[in-house]
Amino acid sequence: MAQSSVSYFDENLLASDITLTNCDREPIHIPGLIQPYGFLLCLDEHTRRIVQTSANVEPVLGLAPPALLGAGLELLLDAAYLAEVDALWPTLTETARLLGVRLTGVAGQPFYKLILHRHDGLVWVEGEPVAEAGNNAFDLPALNLTMGQLLAADSVLECCQIAAEQVQALTGFDRVAIYRFAPDDSGEVIAEAIRPDLAPWLGLRYPASDIPRQARAMYLKNWLRFIPDARYQPVPLVPTLRPGASRPPDMTYAVLRSVSPIHLEYLHNLGSAATMTISLIREGALWGMITCHHETPRLVSYELRELCQFIGKTLSMLLRSKEQQDEQSYRQHVREHQARLFELVTVDSSFTTELAHYTPTLLDMFRCGGAAICYGGEITRLGQTPDEPQIAALVAWLDAHNRQPIFHTDSYPRLNPAGRDIRETASGILAISLSQAPGEYILWFRPEQVQTVTWAGRHEKPVTLADGQVFLSPRQSFEAWKQLVEETAAPWQSFELEAAAAVRQHISDVRLKRFQALEQHATDLARLNTELERSNEELDSFAYVASHDLKEPLRGIHNYALFLLEDYADVLDAEGVSKLQTLVRLSQRMEGLIESLLQLSRVGRLDLSLEEVSLAEVLAAVVDLLYPRIAETGTTVHVLDNLPTVRADRVRLQELFNNLLTNAMRYNLSEQKFVEIGQAPDTARGPQGTGDTADYHVFYVRDNGIGIARKHHESIFRIFKRLHAQDKFEGGTGAGLAIARKMVEKHDGELWVESELGQGATFYFSISKHL
Repeated sequence: MAQSSVSYFDENLLASDITLTNCDREPIHIPGLIQPYGFLLCLDEHTRRIVQTSANVEPVLGLAPPALLGAGLELLLDAAYLAEVDALWPTLTETARLLGVRLTGVAGQPFYKLILHRHDGLVWVEGEPVAEAGNNAFDLPALNLTMGQLLAADSVLECCQIAAEQVQALTGFDRVAIYRFAPDDSGEVIAEAIRPDLAPWLGLRYPASDIPRQARAMYLKNWLRFIPDARYQPVPLVPTLRPGASRPPDMTYAVLRSVSPIHLEYLHNLGSAATMTISLIREGALWGMITCHHETPRLVSYELRELCQFIGKTLSMLLRSKEQQDEQSYRQHVREHQARLFELVTVDSSFTTELAHYTPTLLDMFRCGGAAICYGGEITRLGQTPDEPQIAALVAWLDAHNRQPIFHTDSYPRLNPAGRDIRETASGILAISLSQAPGEYILWFRPEQVQTVTWAGRHEKPVTLADGQVFLSPRQSFEAWKQLVEETAAPWQSFELEAAAAVRQHISDVRLKRFQALEQHATDLARLNTELERSNEELDSFAYVASHDLKEPLRGIHNYALFLLEDYADVLDAEGVSKLQTLVRLSQRMEGLIESLLQLSRVGRLDLSLEEVSLAEVLAAVVDLLYPRIAETGTTVHVLDNLPTVRADRVRLQELFNNLLTNAMRYNLSEQKFVEIGQAPDTARGPQGTGDTADYHVFYVRDNGIGIARKHHESIFRIFKRLHAQDKFEGGTGAGLAIARKMVEKHDGELWVESELGQGATFYFSISKHL
């Protein structure tokens, strides 16, 4: 076992009173006192003569100290027992050896257990009266069962709980608790076996100063300390110093060694009348303790104490492997949750939703109090976290002070004083950045340690005053510990940082794949659009050629039909004349359709002839051209005065207004037909978003005609789409609005309609200002 070479004892305090200010230097290894439940003899290891004895030998052995000093053990033992001692003598070390003896030299020949060890130039002989606690210390089947349970335990906590229950079962103490020390030496009760009517201590914390440093050093040397009656009166050694010695003998390994009065005061405060403490040592360091308490004095046999010490040593031996099991289990937990999170976060999903709303969430991945996702200007919170403004401030601080993709700290308030406001939930922070853009992070929070612990006896009186002197109690040193750990959280482990980095990489990969998929989709769309444009051009070309070539023979058919009617109508019967008239009408109809198709294909093929065009002049020309029809239908055309000059193709604009005005007059049954033309308000926007006044001119043509049902608002712009019978509203071809839309699109704008059936219609069109 590794032992510290640093001494925490101050032997100059031997003759001093022990107070709160010097108790951490008290020389507890040389008290010169024993507990009175046994007797002590110190023999010179060379002469084998008694050089010191406890002052209580006379009531116990019937022999006063002067009668024992200078004598040997033959004064107490017969030849057979002396032979056993002689056999042990050369092999004695600091490890105690036990003999059961009858004191034949003492009246009544009482039976004692003699505990022998060698230390500080002396052979120590301690006698304990025989007293059984009711349990068989050598119950090997029970011991075998205990060992099996300890070995099979899956965690440190389970292993400690088994040990606590077994020690209580063996000794009958009211309470057996197991403490684990933190890196700062504070202690936490992690397992407990108690009498049913007692309040539990499980989870309570104790500050490091409850156990002075020299006491911890002693716990490393001596595995078991036993106080059967905490209200005992210490018994001094006689003489105080053996001949030639400058100090009392070192009682480090003495079973009966008297303990510090400060420790006895501590036990009184706890209401404990008897205690037993077993060290738990891992790799040479004090890992924790098994502590036993009883409300009344309790003497436990040496054999049972030895058995409990065996359990403590076995538990100590198993600690490292159980801690490795715990760590492995936590690593497995992190890996499993990490893998399930990865399954949730797919290329096609919103990762913020998957990480926050489906099980497991980010919060389940680590041992933490809360988590948050900051992405796309939104903050999603899970568990116990700072509020959104506080998280936003934290993210701003990270943007300004962190250049790494992963940031972690166990004390954010020490890096940023403003962090004190969130220390209750976020003293510890683990953050991963999601992109180069500022403000995009995933955060995990750990609360301040002071907020997560419960202190033993917090509500009890913190100190005891007697005759103006302050006596130590468990609460006295709480504030010092609190100052040490406040604004600090449990540290992040290296594999937790690695797991967080893996989450960041996975999200980055998913986003990259999503970007690549979008990029590929955009490429596919561009290719399809190119193919579509080429197809449209080919279609336009075909339509142009076909319509152009069909017009001539069709015109010939039409003319010959007219000639037949003019020259032979008087020789044909009525049926023959009617058929020729139908032929003329159908040929006219077909010519109209072909002409519309020709115009549509021409619009698609032509290049705009752009110039500065006055809308007022264009409209004046159109109204003049349509005047006969305007007059015939009695339509009032109102052109607003604020029309601007735009850059456009003059001829196409004239055709556009001509088409819209013709439609407005054609589909109108009102007695007072009305058409208004003007510039649309700034808020007017087309279905594809055009209309912003910085980029577009927007105009409208409004009428009080028959209106258009909402379901037809888009279909009316399809080629040859008619909403009415061919013989109604002058039998239009259904190509006018399709041609008009194409003219507008050539000007990088769009044409749309707002209308209700029977409420008139308003056609809007936009023209880019950047032509």
